[in-house]
Amino acid sequence: METVRPAPGVSLDAMKPTRQRVVLVAILLLTLLVAYLDRVNVSVLLADNTFLTDMGIKGQPVQMGLLMTLFLIAYGVANVVLSPLGDYIGPRKAMSISILLWTLSVLIGGFATTFTTMLVARVILGIGEGMHWPMQSTFVKNWFPPHERGKANAVWLIGLMVGPAIAMPFFTWIVSAWGWRPSFFVLGAMGLVPLFLLWFYVTDHPRQHKRVNQAELEYIEKALKAEAEEEARLKTETLGERLKSFALNYRFWLLTINYFCIASVWWGTMAWLPSYLKAARGFSWAQMGAFSSLPYILGAVSILFFGHLADKLGRRAPFVAVAHLGSALGIYFGAMAPDNMTAALMISAGIASIAIGLPSSWAILQRIVPGKAVGAGAGMMNGVANGGSAFSPVLIGFFIALTGGYVGGLMFLVGLAVVGCLCMTVLSLQKY
Repeated sequence: METVRPAPGVSLDAMKPTRQRVVLVAILLLTLLVAYLDRVNVSVLLADNTFLTDMGIKGQPVQMGLLMTLFLIAYGVANVVLSPLGDYIGPRKAMSISILLWTLSVLIGGFATTFTTMLVARVILGIGEGMHWPMQSTFVKNWFPPHERGKANAVWLIGLMVGPAIAMPFFTWIVSAWGWRPSFFVLGAMGLVPLFLLWFYVTDHPRQHKRVNQAELEYIEKALKAEAEEEARLKTETLGERLKSFALNYRFWLLTINYFCIASVWWGTMAWLPSYLKAARGFSWAQMGAFSSLPYILGAVSILFFGHLADKLGRRAPFVAVAHLGSALGIYFGAMAPDNMTAALMISAGIASIAIGLPSSWAILQRIVPGKAVGAGAGMMNGVANGGSAFSPVLIGFFIALTGGYVGGLMFLVGLAVVGCLCMTVLSLQKY
């Protein structure tokens, strides 16, 4: 067999592809991790009597749920309205602006003295993070060949799990030791880290990056060129044409309904799990912090393993259907369990199960939506899903106030998981 030798003057190392796309996805992971720390500190604060008293919402579950619901409404609107901006100014600039906005929001939250001010801070956070999320998908589309996107999505999406897994015990410790305001100031300082890395170590496209060598560039661009040729017939140039390229595709809407169900379960349990464990199941602060992080530790394993397995098998929709089924069963049996420990473990398994569907949902989106419209498509799906699911926390609060218990709200989430399972069963039958 003939040995391939480098050309004169070219080192052997120069022939090996660099791995800057791996560095990129690591930065995306860190950015999402910090973003989720910003989101979930309020979930811990809902179990803190001092915070509830200072905000004047103690004993008012609907107002408590409103802290997450208003964030999600702003988040959903920003996903739809602001995400196309990233297709024009580039994901790097758009994501940097979003980080500045969410850093401002946590500083306002730390100084807030009224419930109204806290709500304003949550709305600003929603706007900033709503513009950020679709840019994660745009970076993956620009930097990764299609056959690597399942793993790439799995890596950055693990921030969905690592963030809450760290945040729950971390903020429990901060709040119990120093009070609720320091939790916001810590978040403000942490937001500067991904902003620095994004600005100095990331570019919109691999060709713009000084550390990408020719071998890696050719590897990426060859696959992207083949994909672009398949999409060329769509000629999506204007915003209207970009939206039309996927908005008239019923598969996109099945995927969006699926993601709405995922988001409703996700935000509903995230907003109320610490309070449920402490108030309804009687766990201590330390136990609450540990059990609140357990679903996300298990979910991190689920995302990595099943994202890789979906790439191997080339089928993704069946994994998402299974994710919904596992979520429905875990939450149902957890709500009905008479034993507190069994309840905590079953609900943890249900939340972890929903994570199985996350990387595959985004990989299906990146298959359905043309490359030039992926920012708008990701924004539309994420915006509609999270905008609709915004009412999940406040509805759970309503059911708590109405029935005096958590079971009704948890059954609402079980029903949504069943709907999501049915949608993804349709796409599974179509070999997605």
